Amino acid sequence: MERRATPRRYLMCPPAHFKVTYSINPWMDPAKPVDVPLALAQWEDLRDRYRALGHTVEVLDPRPGLPDMVFAANGATVLDGRVLGARFAHPERELEAVAHLEWFRAHGYADVCEPVHVNEGEGDFAVTASYVLAGRGFRASPLSHGEAQEFFGRPVIGLDLVDPRFYHLDTALAVLDDTADEVMYYPPAFSAGSRAVLRRMFPDALIAEEADAVAFGLNSVSDGLHVLLPQAALGLFEPLRRRGFEPVGMDLGELLKGGGSVKCCTLELR
Repeated sequence: MERRATPRRYLMCPPAHFKVTYSINPWMDPAKPVDVPLALAQWEDLRDRYRALGHTVEVLDPRPGLPDMVFAANGATVLDGRVLGARFAHPERELEAVAHLEWFRAHGYADVCEPVHVNEGEGDFAVTASYVLAGRGFRASPLSHGEAQEFFGRPVIGLDLVDPRFYHLDTALAVLDDTADEVMYYPPAFSAGSRAVLRRMFPDALIAEEADAVAFGLNSVSDGLHVLLPQAALGLFEPLRRRGFEPVGMDLGELLKGGGSVKCCTLELR
């Protein structure tokens, strides 16, 4: 199968104020200081790589007091030009939702929905050609799935996350080709029933091993050809190449201290 890259448009937020001041996931430890200049350099490398691959990157200005804004994927879900905002599970991140919605409205998005139920944007919503996959269990409310289906008019498939290390769907599953319903995922992150659903929906999925999953290898971004993923997820590189993809290893080690990597830093503007 010949792979082709599709030009994408992404929203990213520089880690100007990034630091770990609280703990809301197993990867966060306030006792481990963040090297902010290094975090910024790693973020800039990711931004520049997107641009070198022909993608457009829009920048959301960071705001003091909101250190996790660098994880822009959590701020909304955008599909067919429609914007479903986020409603965060933890009060530390609530104002990020406001900042994102202000950006979208200021940039001409007319169809913007402020959600009633908790969802953390593309952290728990993944768009394939046929479906919107939706994680639940640690952050997103199950009620947010019906809200997203009603707003987007796309079938939303709920998936239960059971391992707290994989608290968002985008830590346990990645869409490799959104024109062909092709994904990769780590089965133990999901309940038995959700694993059965994934097997039925994606029988040819790339299955990740634990070492690559805990290296955040599934927190990746694909343009249909290039797959940008953490360089430490070495076990995924050759399986991706065998499927015709071109893996691009990225070092976002400082941002991983906050529980995020390539995908967490990247909100796709569809």
